[in-house]
Amino acid sequence: MNAIIDASELASALAGANPPVLLDVRWQLSVARAAGEPPFDGRAAYLAGHLPGAVFVDLDEELASAPGAHGRHPLPDLGVFGAAMRRAGVSSRTPVVVYDGGMGWGAARAWWLLRWTGHPDVRVLDGGLPSWQGPLETSVPAPAEGDFLPEPGETGLLDADGAAALARSGVLLDARAGERYRGEVEPIDRVGGHIPGAVSAPTTENVGAGNRFRPAAELVTRFKELGVSESSPVGVYCGSGVSGAHEVLALAVAGIPAALYVGSWSEWSSDPGRPVAVGPDPQ
Repeated sequence: MNAIIDASELASALAGANPPVLLDVRWQLSVARAAGEPPFDGRAAYLAGHLPGAVFVDLDEELASAPGAHGRHPLPDLGVFGAAMRRAGVSSRTPVVVYDGGMGWGAARAWWLLRWTGHPDVRVLDGGLPSWQGPLETSVPAPAEGDFLPEPGETGLLDADGAAALARSGVLLDARAGERYRGEVEPIDRVGGHIPGAVSAPTTENVGAGNRFRPAAELVTRFKELGVSESSPVGVYCGSGVSGAHEVLALAVAGIPAALYVGSWSEWSSDPGRPVAVGPDPQ
């Protein structure tokens, strides 16, 4: 099953016999803003207009735990996450489609969590809400309670030690912007740079016009050029496990399984005892 779905396919699926549950995960990275500019409010954006029947999911509250020693977006408490999914109507035998405001990062985080915890049928709306040509609604639905019970997967998740080991034994991709990887700037975390051995692979280069994913064949070529082969285990990290999930999604579109280091650079760089590499080269 393809990990993404386009707007026309979604419209057909919604009109079918087993329509998907829709999750709205509009979210933006919190960085310094101009004086007087309010922070992005995903719930307010949802209330202003969303796909019919979609339920809002709060990334910071329901798809992550509170920031701390394990990064800015640690894994959520699975009880909280499961309750949020059931409240949204998610069941184990019902397909799910996740979307956000277009960048795809928030939607990818929900996609990754659902897949990692055992849901068999989850896709991301390619291009997000801007790609949708149908009507929007402002009313808040009250779906029937779902039955999804998240069970953490045995694979697909890396901790700091696992990421360091994978950088030596396989391919560890850094999904952040190149200047953060090189250590030239660091707007959020304690220090700039990258995990020694990691390869710079900005997830923004996996998409084209309208933030839609590049064709699978192009993604295969891109990842091959970054050192990914059929025999190499692949891992991804980013700043806090959100844009990294988007890169894992791009790899899935290319047919390449990959693990996610959820703590990512926000966890790694918080420990002064962990090594930091700078510059354009992995080492």
